Amino acid sequence: MKEIIAMIRPKMMAKTKDILEKAGIASMTVLPVLGRGKQQGIADEVNIEYRPQILELKNRKMKYIPKRMISMVVQDDETETVVNALVEVNRTGQIGDGKIFVCPIDDVLRIRTGEVGEAAVV
Repeated sequence: MKEIIAMIRPKMMAKTKDILEKAGIASMTVLPVLGRGKQQGIADEVNIEYRPQILELKNRKMKYIPKRMISMVVQDDETETVVNALVEVNRTGQIGDGKIFVCPIDDVLRIRTGEVGEAAVV
């Protein structure tokens, strides 16, 4: 099993959700996050309300950039499909398209039923 963590542009969330559903991936956790990297902000993209000091623009550079963090646990054989789907819908060729992290999962326990391993993920 793998955990796939993707950081994407907020405006790409609907398209990302749709393509993952088409790929058979319905379970995910999504969080609004703020961060920074080489992008340094694209002010025209930010149509989300945050405290002004968080998105403080200095020389057209943002202090922090709003993104969406998606986390999902998938079977090993689904990993490539999910990563390819994320890249397909989120790649614009512009700086700030995001990042995808693929991490191994040692074990999973479904609290309600006590199922462990792959049975707890499906």
